[in-house]
Amino acid sequence: MITQASGATPINRYEKVNWITTTFFGIFHVGALAAPFFFEWRSLAVALVLYWITIGWGIGMGYHRLHTHRAYTVPKWIEHLFAVCGTLTMEGGPIFWVATHRIHHQHSDMDGDPHTPRHGAWWSHMGWILFGESKHNQTKAMMKYTPDLAKDPFYLWLNSYHWVPIIILSALLFAWGGWSMFLWATCVRVVAGLHSTWLVNSATHLWGARRFNIRDDSRNSWWVAILTFGEGWHNNHHAHPNSARHGLAWYEYDQTWIQIRFLELIGVAKNVKIASVDTPSAMERKVA
Repeated sequence: MITQASGATPINRYEKVNWITTTFFGIFHVGALAAPFFFEWRSLAVALVLYWITIGWGIGMGYHRLHTHRAYTVPKWIEHLFAVCGTLTMEGGPIFWVATHRIHHQHSDMDGDPHTPRHGAWWSHMGWILFGESKHNQTKAMMKYTPDLAKDPFYLWLNSYHWVPIIILSALLFAWGGWSMFLWATCVRVVAGLHSTWLVNSATHLWGARRFNIRDDSRNSWWVAILTFGEGWHNNHHAHPNSARHGLAWYEYDQTWIQIRFLELIGVAKNVKIASVDTPSAMERKVA
């Protein structure tokens, strides 16, 4: 979530606790810690499938590469489906998520970046979520960064009621498999997804290789890429933010790109934008 003014000091950055977010995240973390005492293989399997659907489809294919960067197009119903999957991660609605990420690219690792590690590794990982002013349901305040999404009534509704899909899913999971299913397929799955996504904000701006010499601290991380289905090739992404492919070399495994490529091959995804290791970054093109 977008924090206090861009010039906030390390002291006043932590003055205000976002109690609603902190409370719910705390409950989910407690549930994840309790899950091993209710272990069932079926619950673990469902959790893994939902992790792929929510992080791989909802965040990677949806919120990030489609809704934020418009790296490809799909029929509107699929675009909406990906957005619903994104809400199941507990990372907020589409207008909030896209606005926050676009601001991150505008001010990456500078004043105004909501989650740069230059304000501390812990801040970039989750401190920015727990402290500062929550913008989750301030749809109007975020719309200026997402004029494309703001034109769609579905996104306006989903951003305000982003908590509805996960409540419905959690109720269905509990009805199907009891506490084991709820704790694994909701709590463990959500907590794992949150920390994996947050690692893109923290770890991939701290450790890893840099193929492109661009102004921010973004780096490529193979292990974050594994956890997030390809989002860890972050230096590649910051150099070419509108590319649907983040793993630009043959050895940079990018499952999200494979999924987008599959949709393209069957005629569902169109206008797919692709960079390569030889494509100059936007900054390099400006210098030239």
